[in-house]
Amino acid sequence: MHARSALFDVYGDHLRSRGSRALVAGLVRVLDPVGIQAPAVRTAISRMVSEGWLEPVQLPGGRGYRATDRTIRWLDDVAARVYRAAVDPWDGHWHLVLVDQQGERPERQRLRADLEFVGYAELTPHTWISPYERAGLDEVLGRAGATARRVRADRVEPSPIGAWDLPGLAAAYDSFVAEADALLGDADDAPAERADEAAFAARFRLVHEWRKFLFSDPGLPPELLPDDWPGHAAARLFSGEAARLKPAADRFVATCLD
Repeated sequence: MHARSALFDVYGDHLRSRGSRALVAGLVRVLDPVGIQAPAVRTAISRMVSEGWLEPVQLPGGRGYRATDRTIRWLDDVAARVYRAAVDPWDGHWHLVLVDQQGERPERQRLRADLEFVGYAELTPHTWISPYERAGLDEVLGRAGATARRVRADRVEPSPIGAWDLPGLAAAYDSFVAEADALLGDADDAPAERADEAAFAARFRLVHEWRKFLFSDPGLPPELLPDDWPGHAAARLFSGEAARLKPAADRFVATCLD
């Protein structure tokens, strides 16, 4: 687990209700139970500041860092997708984005990853498709310096569903369910003095692994998925365990940050 990724998890999952800010020392204490060391935390913070994800603030206890407005918007969108607060009804139309991007290969690869992250799949070279018009598309294109023409289609032939690797995604969901006990570890058997810390670590691992589906699951409407889609059972398991562990995890974070 990389420190930068872990910090995004902390800001997205625990700090949004605390003003999206924290002392450096508090962040170090929070991440210690999941094996992230202090030098790695500080290096990751510095990198996130240079990239515009965090900004320094003076807090009562000393120097801290706040998520920028851009980061807060992004984390709000991520949280809605992680916890699957609502599934938008599908009107049966497809949204195509015809991308024109100049630049070097690293920039093109980053754009590809960002488009996949927000839910598009590459149908043909430079043509991306989704059953929904995705939030965050304008920011993704702007960050890459790309322009795009958008087309709304009643039908796409042949069916574009093959643009997504649904068999691979189904296997990943099956693996998540099979490995859930290992992710949760000994949270329920920890001694009383470590119960909150153990709950935090277990929930953190669970959420961290679940967030990976943001890069592979486009959030397709039920009409396009098999009736026995394993993502449904995996989502129920995740939601139930994340909710069960949250009160204790929140108590641990509070002891680290207050």
